[in-house]
Amino acid sequence: MVEQPLVLVEKPQARTAVVTLNRPERLNAMSIELVIELDAALNRVGEDNEVSVVILTGAGRGFCSGLDLKDYGIIPNIDGLTVGRIAARSMRYYSRLILTLRRMPQPVISAINGPAYGGGMCLACATDLRIASKSAVFNATGIVNGLTSTELAVSWLLPRLIGATHSNDLLLTGREIDGDEAYRLGLVSRVLPDDDLVAEALEMAARMAKFSPYGLEMTKSMLWVNLENPSLESAIQIEDRNQLMLGFTANLPEAIRAFDQGREPVYTDEPRRDLFDSP
Repeated sequence: MVEQPLVLVEKPQARTAVVTLNRPERLNAMSIELVIELDAALNRVGEDNEVSVVILTGAGRGFCSGLDLKDYGIIPNIDGLTVGRIAARSMRYYSRLILTLRRMPQPVISAINGPAYGGGMCLACATDLRIASKSAVFNATGIVNGLTSTELAVSWLLPRLIGATHSNDLLLTGREIDGDEAYRLGLVSRVLPDDDLVAEALEMAARMAKFSPYGLEMTKSMLWVNLENPSLESAIQIEDRNQLMLGFTANLPEAIRAFDQGREPVYTDEPRRDLFDSP
């Protein structure tokens, strides 16, 4: 019997990659093997210049149920390491996923289908856009399991998404919230019937993929950078420079031509030549 990959990568439409966690029998729980495959898959997709938007979702009836408490596996290359060093290195295999998602040049949409528990909720928080199905359920399981809810950067990400009051409520009480409450809190931007979730994510990706890849990449970059920027003035300075960089491409003249001609613009991100033409 051929084993199925733990992470699937598909390109169902132009400039879009769908990355699917593929342990449906375990609600896509995070084993070491799965997170290694997921990190590798995200890095491959991030380096694919033909991909402008990424969708992250789960196979079956769940997004990701967090750490697999029954079969979490063992990290590779542990010979000669003490227990403490193995434990610390193991944690890094999980937490590095957050930085991988952030560093990808493409915006990532999480299509949250069913449970997003513990590390699954953290993964969703690390994506750039979050939409949920009616059956989505969110829960910080660490505190429920005798651990801490603060894992995979959620203590940094969640308050920035929904505010400290709601974040503290979820992380300290361990209560579950459904898709509708997640929408009300601002954790997700849309809630869809279960059967419509992936189609909506693909439609979002298709619309975004018509934009300049450079513009998408720089917008994602600025949203993350200025999330950490304490200065209004420096945020404006960075935005100004990035807008100028895009202004030196042929994209804006193409947008104007397309509007005048009643057609969709085709952005190439090529340098703008007319700025340097002699009068």
